[in-house]
Amino acid sequence: MQPIHTRLDDNDAQDDEVLLDVKDVKTHFFTDEGVVKAVDGVNLSLKRGQTLCVVGESGCGKSVTARSILRIVPPPGEIVSGAINFRQRDGGTIDLATLNPKGREIRRIRGGEISMIFQEPMSSLSPVHTIGSQIIEAIQLHLPVSKGEARKQAVSMLDLVGIPRPGEQLDAYSFELSGGMRQRAMIAIALACEPQLLIADEPTTALDVTTQANILDLIRDLQQASGMSVLFITHDLGVVAEIADEVVVMYLGRDVESGDVDSIFHDPKHPYTRALLQSIPRYDSRQSRKLYSIKGTVPHPFDRPSGCPFHPRCDDFIAGTCNTIDPARQLISPGHSVRCLLYADANAGEQVPVNSAGTQDMDMSN
Repeated sequence: MQPIHTRLDDNDAQDDEVLLDVKDVKTHFFTDEGVVKAVDGVNLSLKRGQTLCVVGESGCGKSVTARSILRIVPPPGEIVSGAINFRQRDGGTIDLATLNPKGREIRRIRGGEISMIFQEPMSSLSPVHTIGSQIIEAIQLHLPVSKGEARKQAVSMLDLVGIPRPGEQLDAYSFELSGGMRQRAMIAIALACEPQLLIADEPTTALDVTTQANILDLIRDLQQASGMSVLFITHDLGVVAEIADEVVVMYLGRDVESGDVDSIFHDPKHPYTRALLQSIPRYDSRQSRKLYSIKGTVPHPFDRPSGCPFHPRCDDFIAGTCNTIDPARQLISPGHSVRCLLYADANAGEQVPVNSAGTQDMDMSN
């Protein structure tokens, strides 16, 4: 087994650049059948102006993580522990996990400083209100402007996201637009108040390849123009390779590996990350070669495996170890961490957790 690398002190991190810092967040759903641990200890850190991609199979907790940040987890779900530290425009830092989900403070942040593009715009946009009225409502909710000024800003936003004849389309309903135009309208609503953080929850899943490429280019151009940070949730590793600065790989509600995009693609450590990369179709592969697939399926929420949650599907499974020990986060290199017993220190007797910045926590008791 490989040894743990030398720790980096928290003070060495450039905290002034960190916009969002999620620390060991757990969001559980308390149902009649039992407790569903949708998010079970997620850590991620996003700097200003960067794009962080969260990847993993369906059911791994990506969307619930995003909803936890905005405090829009539907009942019976709730955040049971952890911290979501967000740096506001005034320079102050606030723990979003401590806010009342229906309180004034989170409603000020939601849509104003943090916005979200949902996966399916048809179910997110109101079918009985025009696109313009929804953008105008968002603007007037967060900015002290008149309805006439808000309408002018709404037209400008539709023009900015590439919708033709924005003055006319402002009075259109969502069902009158194509899928790509609806998604652009969703982006216009999300960006109407110039948020610091944009959360995009698989915004291109239901779109054709050409429209998908246009939407990705649009988000990237708007990001460069405004300097906002983007938390992009997807299962498409091709999209990740194109837009990501940092990557977090999730499995069963946990971050199993995180690092910069080059480290994740060219030096993946966790067996799950390697399996995801091997599952990507390649143009240069032989036609007779069978496409690799990860064995098994994501476990049922009420039947979580003991030890490492990925061990029933892992090609590197160690009997008696992986099925009994729950791996903590290990620092592989600066900014690159992994939850895997292959990288535990065999002489330490226990694993050393690392914090959300990817550095190991020091024991100050001595």
